Parts: sequence; C-alpha cells; structure tokens
Amino acid sequence: KLILASAGCLAATNAFTTTSTTTRQSSSLNVFSTPGSAGTGEGWIDPSSPVNSAESLKKTLDESLKGSTFQKRISILGSTGSIGTQTLDIVDACPDNFVVDALSAGNNAALMAEQVMKYRPRVASLATPEAAAELKSILEGQGCDDMPEIVHGADGIVEAATVSTADTVVTGIVGAAGLLPTIEAIKLGKDIALANKETLISGGPVINPLVEKYGVNMLPADSEHSAIFQCLQGVPPGGLRRVILTASGGAFRDLTKDELFEMCETDPRAVQKKATTHPNWDMGAKITLDSATMMNKGLEVIEAHYLFGAAYDDIDIVIHPQSIVHSMVETQDTSCIAQLGWADMRLPIVYSVSWPHRLSMPYRPLDLAEIGSLTFKAPDREKYPCIQLAYDAGKKGGTMTAVLNAANEAANEMFREDVGLGFLDIPKLIEGAMEAHKDDFKDKDVSLDDILQCDAWARQYVAENTKNVVKNDVLVV
Repeated sequence: KLILASAGCLAATNAFTTTSTTTRQSSSLNVFSTPGSAGTGEGWIDPSSPVNSAESLKKTLDESLKGSTFQKRISILGSTGSIGTQTLDIVDACPDNFVVDALSAGNNAALMAEQVMKYRPRVASLATPEAAAELKSILEGQGCDDMPEIVHGADGIVEAATVSTADTVVTGIVGAAGLLPTIEAIKLGKDIALANKETLISGGPVINPLVEKYGVNMLPADSEHSAIFQCLQGVPPGGLRRVILTASGGAFRDLTKDELFEMCETDPRAVQKKATTHPNWDMGAKITLDSATMMNKGLEVIEAHYLFGAAYDDIDIVIHPQSIVHSMVETQDTSCIAQLGWADMRLPIVYSVSWPHRLSMPYRPLDLAEIGSLTFKAPDREKYPCIQLAYDAGKKGGTMTAVLNAANEAANEMFREDVGLGFLDIPKLIEGAMEAHKDDFKDKDVSLDDILQCDAWARQYVAENTKNVVKNDVLVV
C-alpha cells in the first residue's frame, strides 16, 4: 500500500454550498452497489470514460486481446500546439499504429504546411481565410501532389473533427472552441482523446449524456486524469472508493497562508513575478498562474467527476512537490493504486490514443533510486480559496461550472496583463461571478447554447468588475 495523508475534502460553508445531492441511478453502465467512501452512492454519476462498469470492463478486455498490431486513424485539433506536436511525435514513433486523417490549428500556416507534407491528411483547417490561403500557397510552392481539403474557421474545425475516415479525435484545441467539434465527433461515434478541459468542466452536463447515448470512449490525455484512468484498469464495478489528485503546489507552495497574504499586501510586484514562474518546469503563462492559485486542481476535480463518476466528496487533492506520482485511486479495501512516471506529456497522450494497449516507446524509464524520496501534504484551502470555489461550483452543477471556468480564465488573463489586479483579487472576481449567476443558474436540460452564453457572460462580468473588486477585503473562505 501507498499510504498518504488525507487531503481533507470537507467543504467549508459559503454562498455556494448546495444541500441537494444526486443519487446514482440505474443504467446499462451502472452496476454499483455501494460506491464511494460513504458507501451510499450519493453524488455519483455515470462516468464518461470507460471505467467502473461491467460493460467497460468487458470492452477493455475484448480490445486488449486484439493485440498491439492495431491501427487507428486520428484527427488532431490543435496540431501546431503542444498537445498536437507531441501527438505527432507519437505517430512518428509508431507509424504502423497511427494514420493522420485531419489536422486543425490556429494561424501557423508554415508549420501546418510541414505537417501536411509529412502526414498527408485529408483535411487541413486553419483559423482564418488568410491563413488558409497562405497554407495553400505554401503547399503549391512545395509541389504538394496530394493536396488536402483546406478549410478555415469554426466550421473548418468541425470538418476536421468529423472527417469520415478518422475513428479517434485528439482535442488539443484550447477554450470553448473545442466544445462543438467534440460534440459533433461524438455524434458520429468517434472516440475522444481529451486534452480540452472546457469539454467537461464547462460542458459536462451536455457531453456526458452524449457519450453514453452514442457509446463512444472518452479517453483522458492529461497527466492526472490519465493516471486515474490507468489505475482503474481492471478495478471491478463498485471497486472504486476515492479519487486522489496530486498537485505540485505551484509557485507559493513553500509559503504559509500568512506569508503569502503579507507578500500580496507589501510586494505585489514580486507576487506577480513569482505567480507566473513554476517551481518545477516551464509551462504556458495561463496554466502556471492557475497552478499558483491552485485553480488548475479545482478544475481537475470537476473534470474527474465527469470522467470517472465519483462524487465530489470522494475526490481529494494532495500536494506532491516532486510531480512523480501523477494521481491515485483508493479501492474499497483502502488499497491505493498510483501511477508514476517522469513529467512527460507524451505518456498520457500515447495511452489516450492507444488504449487499452501498451506500445513500446523510446522514452526514459523511471528511476526511483534517482528520485530518492516522495512527499505529500494536504493543501490549505484558506491559502488557496480557488479550490473551494471549484468544489462548490461542481456540487452546484449545471451552468455554474461554465461560469467558474470562464471567470477564472478572464481574471487570470487580466492579472497577467498588469491592469492592477492583485493575486488575491482573482478568487474574489470568480466568487462574485458565481454569486451573480445564481439568478440565471440552470441545471435542467442544459444545452450547448446555455454553456456558451454563460461563458460569454462570465467573461464580461470579470471585465466590468475588475476595478471594483480590488477595493474589497482579502477573501478568506
């Protein structure tokens, strides 16, 4: 057993604590008797990933027995970004297993042209007509003899996601733009290698019913959720008791709450610089700041709820500074199963596109002796109020998680743009948006339009309230 300190998931009462609970209902994907640490099944839902049921266990076994000589045809949304380029690295390492049928990206026509010449997709999509025209010109200049269909804009992304020959769509695209193409791909029965957080954090109420209706596999491509997914392979129905997400702790993990709050008061410039510098590795500015506020982990709690079906009271967070244990599950007998590995995004990506197979990859093996020691501690929810806000939004459900996500993105961006927003103002703005959304909150028959409208409204709320929030007192949950 790997014994960890409890991450302490008791919720503090505030404006968003909900008294309603959802009891897991019977369905073809539900053979639970007493799931969860409380053994009642309250708050559990049908998972979008293929776990926790007799049907998914049989599906996994049947697919595994086919062997690793499989071939998948993939569409990559966000092919010139980090997820996309690393997915193509995997294609290069396993050319017999993967064929690229479609690529979509932003405005990097030059890199897209290189990818088209190398992988020969049927569809290539860029963000604007100008970028699409540039791509066509580059390909013609290079004598491309197998020209793809070149498309652009939101419709182009959908076309890439729904290309008829692809069976798996890698959603490496950022933001709410990933929702519609994912939905359309699901409707065509395509599996989703999920790297777009908004798909479930904002769109979970829409996405999960579609996954069940069309019988597709939602396969996580980020490290924490891939770790949980891998740990659940072979766990029988009803065997999952608790999900444990690990977190690096971000830029302020070595400061106490009082030290952080004092630093925010006396030296906000130093806070701003530190908040956008990760202690372990170089990441994008947005996710580095989310790590500093620990909203990234709060968002992952919501995503874990939709992916694995666990109730929010059965999802914990633990700080693990070494970032070697990528997450864990606890089974009913209190055994903990953990997935370990170097911090390499290719590992979760390769499993998302090859599941349930284990391909031979040319990566550096893990060396526990080199690591030496692994440490864990519970997060301080007063120091990191964004964690509690995420739990509260998740328990409220419906459109509240879309508001949480959009308000966070907007506040995160404004902090980085140096408009005078303080580090502790980020959760104030998010909490304000959640409070203001109460009157328009919707948790029944939520549609994609509802999600997108809430996303746009929350961003506007943050933009309009930034000047006011900086005058408020420090938020302590």
